[in-house]
Amino acid sequence: MIERRTGLGRGLGALIPAAGPELGLRTIALHRIETNPQQPRAHFDDDGLGALAASIGAVGLLQPIVVRSLGDGRYQLIAGERRWRAARLAGLVEVPAIVRDTSEASASLTEALIENLQREDLGPLDEAAAFRQLIDDFGLTHDQVADAVGRSRSAVTNTVRLLQLPGELLRMVGQGSLGAGHARALLGLDDVAYATHIGNRAAEEGWSVRQVEDAVRIRTRPSPAEPAKRARIRPAAILELEERLTERLGTRVDIDHGSGGGKLVIRYRSLDDLERIYRDLFS
Repeated sequence: MIERRTGLGRGLGALIPAAGPELGLRTIALHRIETNPQQPRAHFDDDGLGALAASIGAVGLLQPIVVRSLGDGRYQLIAGERRWRAARLAGLVEVPAIVRDTSEASASLTEALIENLQREDLGPLDEAAAFRQLIDDFGLTHDQVADAVGRSRSAVTNTVRLLQLPGELLRMVGQGSLGAGHARALLGLDDVAYATHIGNRAAEEGWSVRQVEDAVRIRTRPSPAEPAKRARIRPAAILELEERLTERLGTRVDIDHGSGGGKLVIRYRSLDDLERIYRDLFS
């Protein structure tokens, strides 16, 4: 049996009520787990799986998968096939898993997660992992998770975005040497090496979140060679709409508006992030 506490916090296992000796949280060999033929998601993006595998290799599997016993030491996935595939890709031989024995396992696990999220004092990565499980494995939207746990929609989205951090920054947030606010500011950087460098400096020198935001702003500032139109004063209504869309989608949104129309640019960091934005737009 694995411990309920992990190096990054108490882990998702701490949110699940303890079960009897045949159920609950345990470590299971990957080769004893088979996929569920009723899994509606048939395609798993290779690039996204590779990124998740790298993260798992760096900090371990933050979210236990959920399985049911088939007998004879075999198990079938209920939730977490993407993490199961990434764990195999990362070279893991066993993973933490929550064992359930009823056909209502998904519903009962969802209820348990939500109930405990409302009352547990979790670290930011444990909370992000729990939100992500409710969204990916159980089909809840960001709005539904926010309503269920009593948080704003933007708070849920911004918390989930922490899972996009590079491995070293994930480790720092998990250990508490880098704050969640500092880490969220670093998501604005596409250069992983530079983001990690700034994260290390912030941790070592005790920077405020504003100092990290300033460092990111300097790095992403448009060069003088870029068109002068970027420096023009834009209507307050456009700026407000830009800010609301950025908060709503959990990613940077730019609106370039002119007299004859304009364009809307929604930025994403990976194919998984693009898939999340798509779900948010059309769910």
